[in-house]
Amino acid sequence: MDKIIRVSLGLLLVILIAAVSVFSYQAYVEKAYRESLSGTWSYTSTITTDSPLSNVTLFIPVPADRSGNSPVVAGYSTRDIAGIPDDWEVTLYDTGKATMVKITVPAIAVPNGTSPASPLTIRMSAELKADTVIDTADPVNSSAMFRPVGELVQVPCPAGQAVQGSPSCYRYVTQLYADYEALSDASVTISATLTGRNTWRIFETGSNEYETGISLQMNGAQHGWSAMSGTLAEHIGQYDTPRITHS
Repeated sequence: MDKIIRVSLGLLLVILIAAVSVFSYQAYVEKAYRESLSGTWSYTSTITTDSPLSNVTLFIPVPADRSGNSPVVAGYSTRDIAGIPDDWEVTLYDTGKATMVKITVPAIAVPNGTSPASPLTIRMSAELKADTVIDTADPVNSSAMFRPVGELVQVPCPAGQAVQGSPSCYRYVTQLYADYEALSDASVTISATLTGRNTWRIFETGSNEYETGISLQMNGAQHGWSAMSGTLAEHIGQYDTPRITHS
């Protein structure tokens, strides 16, 4: 009987040690994940032209979620977006369906030597820290996008892209307003990109992200709304992260 008791106590001790070890490991993993977790936004907006433009007014989509919250509006309001020319008037507008930045400037001059092969490029950009964890698995419904997101269609992801996880890729359409005078053969391209990325460290660095971008090439003078082509790649990276159960 004593032997049975000793064996039983030994088994209980082993089970207890294993349970404590598993709990301690899970607690460590959760703590490491919670304390190292951070989100960042990378934003760019680019305007290229091979000819001078005059009387320029542009309404360019700014990424925002369904409620109108945007990671970059504060940067435009304070002109902390790098690359905004000093003579540009920049104003933010919420149309109810989309957040847009209005750019007005009397003229955009181009330097000597500008050509279709070597256009003038104006690049505005920002790297911003996210206030909360970014939803990189379902950004159309839960994160910042160039809105409105119309005609969303799933497409094969580009071949040869070395990315982790099981990303899903889409194309969509959104809207741009452009009003300016230009030569009939002038070529202007307006594009913007946004990447939302979460990073953490549990023994080694992990991350997940999504990427979205819009682009439109226009020829000659413009006086109205046009459709921009959009792309989205979501659910990129690792998603086997701990569930945070307490703060």
